[in-house]
Amino acid sequence: MSAVETVIVAEGEAGQRLDRWFKRRFPELTHGRLEKLLRTGQIRVEGGRVKADRRLEAGESVRVPPLGLPADMAPKERPSVDAATTRMVQSLVIHRDKSVLVLNKPPGLAVQGGSGVGRHLDGMLDALTFDAAERPRLVHRLDRDTSGVIVLGRTLKATAALAEAFKGREARKIYWALVAGVPRPLQGTINLALAKGGPVGREKMRPDADEARDAVTDYAAMELAAPRASWLALSPRTGRTHQIRAHAVVLGTPIVGDVKYGRARAILPGVSEQLHLHARWLSLPHPDGGTLTVKAPLPPHMLESWRLFGFDPEWKENPFTELWASERAG
Repeated sequence: MSAVETVIVAEGEAGQRLDRWFKRRFPELTHGRLEKLLRTGQIRVEGGRVKADRRLEAGESVRVPPLGLPADMAPKERPSVDAATTRMVQSLVIHRDKSVLVLNKPPGLAVQGGSGVGRHLDGMLDALTFDAAERPRLVHRLDRDTSGVIVLGRTLKATAALAEAFKGREARKIYWALVAGVPRPLQGTINLALAKGGPVGREKMRPDADEARDAVTDYAAMELAAPRASWLALSPRTGRTHQIRAHAVVLGTPIVGDVKYGRARAILPGVSEQLHLHARWLSLPHPDGGTLTVKAPLPPHMLESWRLFGFDPEWKENPFTELWASERAG
């Protein structure tokens, strides 16, 4: 990188230490070099000097200076996106205007790179420039195996406004999931704080009295194939990693295909073993005014399961309408 860049912290990056955020985004940057840039004020968050252990919040801006890496460690130029990848990623677009892009992410596609991740959406964004002057930016993330709505800002200003909507919990999200079993009660709220724990490389979100952060998910059973399975709509009020997956287990109904959290209980004979979790619907303030509302069709494996159980894959009445209205009134 040869010029100063302003990077917006994505929703899924909230809570990360600044040094770990840099390690993920700029793995070639040594810790010693990072500390020097922090001491000299070349790296700033929201315009202010910070330390390496500063916890980031979604929507914050990070000033990233030229990193001054040795020539043999300098980041390589982004490879050009080939024609087949361009066609694929452009086919995912379900909404496009001058400020916002919305994609229907397929399951199995990582949003950002990491250890052992060679193919990811962030590496394909040059194919989504279209008529804009700059590359779009990710606003939030989905797990690799979760499908559905993902939002990108087409300008720095739009990205910051969108990230602020997520940070301020102005974004209303509804996920659809096929779960094993039937929840009791059929509609309610899971309020259980979560923290990451477990062996390195196999970490999971779990309750932890000392380290846990608030995590709240509203849920409603849409249709039942009792006692075998249920179709749930879930609306997270907070944005913790794997929140819905961990809360579904707490409810006693692991998401089908989620062996990480549900183990053997998450496998239903005759049903695809892919994760059955889909970001179906999103509504949030549009950066240019008004409200942006989008919904994403189910991926093929979930559509097959919906047909298997006789569920209606078209959107039904929003089960959270009254709840959200009461929250606004309150």
